[in-house]
Amino acid sequence: MSWAGLPFLPGTSSLVEELDKKLLVVLRDGRKIIGILRSFDQFANLVLERTTERIIVGEQYCDLPLGLYIIRGENVVLIGTLDELMPEMPPNMVSVSLNQIRQAQKEEKEASELKGMLRKQMDFLDVE
Repeated sequence: MSWAGLPFLPGTSSLVEELDKKLLVVLRDGRKIIGILRSFDQFANLVLERTTERIIVGEQYCDLPLGLYIIRGENVVLIGTLDELMPEMPPNMVSVSLNQIRQAQKEEKEASELKGMLRKQMDFLDVE
């Protein structure tokens, strides 16, 4: 049986079908990158065009433009196609400036650290 004429091996996952489509890529460090897939290789290294980093804190978000972006495959956790017909964000999400989202991130981090500190101090109660 010849594989000639088939764009890729059947039964294998391939990014060939995703070329020139808008993708959401979640990275190992939690960042969410949105862009148009222009190229990839066998290691899942990606080249994205018109790329933005979407920063989400609570019900606020900010799209930080990155331009042409190369992502090393070992940092990719999840890749998904974005439906062009669907709105990108739910109606309850509010777009804010970069300064506002950075401030919200700082406040969220401080609240998380405070919660962790309080939990550590309350461990002696052994309440579950």
